[in-house]
Amino acid sequence: MKEIAIKKLTASGLKKTEIRIQLLDYLLNLNAAVSQPELEKKFNSISDRVTLYRALSAFEEKGIVHKIMDNHGTARFAICNETMCDDHNHNDEHIHFHCSSCDEITCLDELIVPDFKIPKTYSIQKINLNIEGICDNCNA
Repeated sequence: MKEIAIKKLTASGLKKTEIRIQLLDYLLNLNAAVSQPELEKKFNSISDRVTLYRALSAFEEKGIVHKIMDNHGTARFAICNETMCDDHNHNDEHIHFHCSSCDEITCLDELIVPDFKIPKTYSIQKINLNIEGICDNCNA
C-alpha cells in the first residue's frame, strides 16, 4: 500500500520523506479519523511533534486529509474522498458519525448534506455535521 502513499505525495507535489510515506500509508489503511496524540503513540519513532504536525498540515493543505473536531475539542484527521478534495478545492463537508461506545469517528460520504437556507446577508464558510450513536461494530 506504500505505493499509493507515494503516488499521492507525488501527485500533490509533496516531498516523499519516509515519515510522510509511513504516516500517509497508515492513514490510508484506517476507516476512522485519528488524533495527533494517537499518531504520536503509533509513530514514536518521530522524535518531535512538530514534524508530525507539519506533515498533517501539509496533507490537509493539499486536500489529502481533512480535520474533524471531536466532542472533546481534539482535532482528528481522516483521508479525504479524492473525488471531492484537492489542493485547490477542499470539500470536506459531509456527515461524520461518532460512536459513543468505541469513540471512533467515521466519514459518511454517501449521506447527502442538507441544503441550508440562511439569510442572504450570511455566507457559509464551513459545515460541520456530526451524528452521535453506536456504530455497527459496537452494535454487533
